[in-house]
Amino acid sequence: MRPVYYLASILALVGGYTRRSAGDELRGFSADGARVERDWETRMRAIPDPARMRESMRLLSAHPHHVGSMHDRQNAEWLLAQFKSFGWDAHIEQFDVLFPTPIERVVELVAPTRFTAKLMEPTVAIDPTSQQHDEQLPTYNAYSADGDVTGRLVYVNYGIPADYEALERRGISVKGAIVIARYGGSWRGIKPKVAAEHGAIGCLIYSDPADDGYGQGAVFPAGPFRPGDGVQRGSVEDMPTYPGDPLTPGVGAVPGAKRLAIADAKTITTIPVLPLSYADATPLLSALTGPVAPEAWRGGLPLTYRMGPGAAQVHLRVKSDWSLKPLYDVIAILPGSSEGDQWIIRGNHHDAWVNGADDPISGLVAELEEARALGALVKQGWRPRRTIIYAAWDGEEPGLLGSTEWVETHADSLRQHAVAYLNSDTNERGYLNLEGSHTLETLLNDVAADIVDPETHVSVERRLRLQHIRFGGPEERAAARSTNALQLGALGSGSDFTPFLQHLGIASLNLGYGGEDNGGVYHSIYDDFYWYTHFADTAFVYGRALAQTAATAVMRLADAEVLPFDFRNLGAVVHRYLGEIEALATSERDSAVERNRELGENVFGNTNDPRRSMLPPPAQPEVPHPAFAPLHNAADSLTRTADRYERVLQLAMARDTAIVDPAGVNQLLLQSERKLTSSVGLPGRPWYVHLLYAPGFYTGYGVKTMPGVREAIEQRQWALADEEILRLAQAVDAEAALIADATAKLARGVNSAPDPRR
Repeated sequence: MRPVYYLASILALVGGYTRRSAGDELRGFSADGARVERDWETRMRAIPDPARMRESMRLLSAHPHHVGSMHDRQNAEWLLAQFKSFGWDAHIEQFDVLFPTPIERVVELVAPTRFTAKLMEPTVAIDPTSQQHDEQLPTYNAYSADGDVTGRLVYVNYGIPADYEALERRGISVKGAIVIARYGGSWRGIKPKVAAEHGAIGCLIYSDPADDGYGQGAVFPAGPFRPGDGVQRGSVEDMPTYPGDPLTPGVGAVPGAKRLAIADAKTITTIPVLPLSYADATPLLSALTGPVAPEAWRGGLPLTYRMGPGAAQVHLRVKSDWSLKPLYDVIAILPGSSEGDQWIIRGNHHDAWVNGADDPISGLVAELEEARALGALVKQGWRPRRTIIYAAWDGEEPGLLGSTEWVETHADSLRQHAVAYLNSDTNERGYLNLEGSHTLETLLNDVAADIVDPETHVSVERRLRLQHIRFGGPEERAAARSTNALQLGALGSGSDFTPFLQHLGIASLNLGYGGEDNGGVYHSIYDDFYWYTHFADTAFVYGRALAQTAATAVMRLADAEVLPFDFRNLGAVVHRYLGEIEALATSERDSAVERNRELGENVFGNTNDPRRSMLPPPAQPEVPHPAFAPLHNAADSLTRTADRYERVLQLAMARDTAIVDPAGVNQLLLQSERKLTSSVGLPGRPWYVHLLYAPGFYTGYGVKTMPGVREAIEQRQWALADEEILRLAQAVDAEAALIADATAKLARGVNSAPDPRR
């Protein structure tokens, strides 16, 4: 019988079955399989221990442990011993990467008065580890170019492209100037990138108290927010071009790897950059003259915010040690049984800018408890169907170094075997964060419905839904009331999911709790055990909730008879993004048409010169309509195919019989996210191959959905937009074809299985 006949006959039977109750079922499991799975999950959730997490955090955050430091290696070795004690097969993989550390840092106001910035964070007497200055990295931005420059100062608000457009409208140029931007509005690495594009010779980035300081509440140590001398360290590597080691793009930084010369690395800034506290920034901003900044540009400092330029002159000097440093990725493995060649991967990084209790140890200690719990289940007789890999990444802070180098080194194996990657990073008190590949949206909703919030004692799914209804915007409130599923946010960048999802096309989730204990010690010396245990998840109960959440998702992915992807969610989001793109195209076209009209009026309508009739018409760029029809057709095909797959899957699970060739079905399904990629990558940045999700070229961490199409339209590159629409449509068609193949395989299995009604 041909697959199409199987499919038609199976779909005709679907209506004859009554699905088992929602309380009994698990996506991808038969009824018997679900009962066994739930029993193991119940045992697992009883194991994570907040007291153990607290002690692990105390040990891991006792000293600064940045890349290349002694304590970074010691922490990796301690983590290795922990995984082994839990019964995992564990090892360390080392990579050697370019990681600059500062030798000289100077910021001086040299006119009209003189001021020298402190560029350091002082000890707080009540905070024991804040005094470890000999071990701490100084305040700096990694991958800033070396430089020694002096120039007039210009305030550029958040330093994003729209801010420079506002300056240009006022006739203010930053060419030859040093700009000062406040943190926020975009990822920090965008600020020097855009500044250099506009001719600036240096960049300063400060934390404004309106966004990150006393404008939010009491400052440390009286409260959780950034004090006046607090500084946000961070990388300014151009990660929207590619993350990881700047010298080995696309390949692992292993011995013998071909490395670029530092001068040829595209992700190092072209101008010097340094971060400032708001105490150090105040004299610089106070010295500015020129127009008063627009209201939206004004922060929380007690001064008049002005744009400049004027008499204010600044001297900036940065010099770094540009040597290679070692990375230590800790990799632990639990072998699978019947489908052990399919891998579920879970990770959290272990390096920090300084002590890093919140970022990243709060997530890492939860991951450790997951590993301990899963190891205990194995000792009780549990065997995961698929292989589970747990990772503690190094070098995330400078630019996702450890995860990227590991992914690039093992790319061929990961393409063949990886089912999904589950990431976490910081974890605090509050609501579950929902972000990831939309094929995993139903899985994460189901998991969230089974985890009890430690404070409200309702499910974390219900708590989040109520939060959306109470505090969300109109669309968010309506969605929370009208649908049974909470929508996942799309993933941009900023943590270790990036190389898995956007470089290899591996379905990914990013998990963590937060939102009820906001603070302002990010990337400072005050992100330590004292701060976390006084102002964050003080009882570590949300650490336990994260361990329960992530381990439940890992177990369901590892044990499901049919991988629990839901393609209906993917179809819905493709249609939603398409609607957004069409609205964007209309807006950009209208703007371009209006600009052309104004150009014509300026040439022909605003003068009485009789010679105007002799002028040729002004050159006006063509403003065509993008050809969206192929993408509409592909999205419709995906929706129809996803619905057919769902109906056959429900029937297969309802029969409670062994599925014929489950490994064959699952081998198809694990490739589903890969179909949304292109081997040639996005325009101008081939490292990023996912056509549905990517960090924006000028947003950094912020996601751009349908990025090739969206950014072409934003730049009004209409021919490129048409090319990207067609390329994305072909990828969506390929996804639909894979789902159809998986449906046919399931249908053949159902057709050959005994009918339980007989």
